[in-house]
Amino acid sequence: MKLEVVTIGDELLLGYTIDTNGAHLARELAGVGVEIVRRTTVGDGADEIAAAVREAIERTGAVITTGGLGPTSDDLTKPSIAAIFGRRMRMDEEILEKLKARWKVRGWAGGFPKSNEQQALIPEGARILTNNHGTAPGIWLEDERGRWVAMLPGVPREMRGMLADTLMPLIAERAGTGRETSVVRSRTLCTTGIGESNLADLLGDAARGPEGMPLAYLPGWEGVDLRLTARGLAAARAEEALERGTATLREKAGEWIYGEGATDLASVVLDECRARGLTIAVGESCTGGMLGARLTAIPGSSDVVLGGVIAYANSVKVAELAVRQETLDTHGAVSEETVREMAAGARARFGAAIGIAITGVAGPGGGTPEKPVGTVWLGVAADGRLEARRINTVGDRDEIRRRATQAALALALRVVRDETA
Repeated sequence: MKLEVVTIGDELLLGYTIDTNGAHLARELAGVGVEIVRRTTVGDGADEIAAAVREAIERTGAVITTGGLGPTSDDLTKPSIAAIFGRRMRMDEEILEKLKARWKVRGWAGGFPKSNEQQALIPEGARILTNNHGTAPGIWLEDERGRWVAMLPGVPREMRGMLADTLMPLIAERAGTGRETSVVRSRTLCTTGIGESNLADLLGDAARGPEGMPLAYLPGWEGVDLRLTARGLAAARAEEALERGTATLREKAGEWIYGEGATDLASVVLDECRARGLTIAVGESCTGGMLGARLTAIPGSSDVVLGGVIAYANSVKVAELAVRQETLDTHGAVSEETVREMAAGARARFGAAIGIAITGVAGPGGGTPEKPVGTVWLGVAADGRLEARRINTVGDRDEIRRRATQAALALALRVVRDETA
């Protein structure tokens, strides 16, 4: 099955809201062998919605929309699409009573808003898609030729819940996934510390994709993800091909790979420390607590992370991390010598097995010809080992801080694993 997705909302076009719904739909549908061949985003206008959906139906005969099912005047998805199918809108009394009951149970002030009656208006002949996660019911509308549109709410939590609960079983049935059918499956390997072109050179013959499968390079502040995709195979064969393909990639680039899928490098560092009975303390200057936040965002991190110091001012570096004033005067706050003392100081300050430190110039000002914006020094102190590394990164202030944090975690992982930094 091939279908199109139309995401609806002025906020998407204006850039105030990122369209995460389209990406989620693509991932979930690929797992049951359904391919999204086009994604379109339109505003809240009735004419724009109708035109986009009408064109999509003509091309594929199968469309999913998200957004525009709410209770306000700009929620025009249902009547716009109903008009394409030549259907009138009618009040569904059962849905209306459920909405009123929901308001009563929750005790919301002001009683049931009249505007919410709009959510109980349903196109004639439509199938209701139950929403267990919000107030707006979804709609399945189909014509005599078997062409259909499934309308889902735009709120991501509601859309994802309804997709899993209600719509996916319908689509799987239509796609014939009970038979031996082809699927689209992907595996993603996460790398950090190596650029996209260098990674391609390292992979050699596999750079275009092992096992004949396409390989996508997805660079970001965390590093470069390698996404391998199997198409046109039965589920079992696709998984086997992906297993062989990822094994080839690991063999060639294993030094730079830290995880698979949505793995967080902070979680990998914590797991490695936990397995060895090691604890962590951090000392941060330019990242201002971002490293500590990454680590402590992982549930259960308290058995590894002892604490940290945001040593933004030089006086704090001296008082809290035992950085010598002489070091600062001679080499400056952004230097190998300073970051080494910061890492050792954090380790000693908290009695941790591992001390991780970051100091740098995050910008947009403060750079010099010798130390331009993006210059960052990383340090990791462990029993019998003190590593320091300079990186020269790019981006705005936030990107530089994020890249520095990721690089510090990568250096810490190598030290914990006793690998070459």
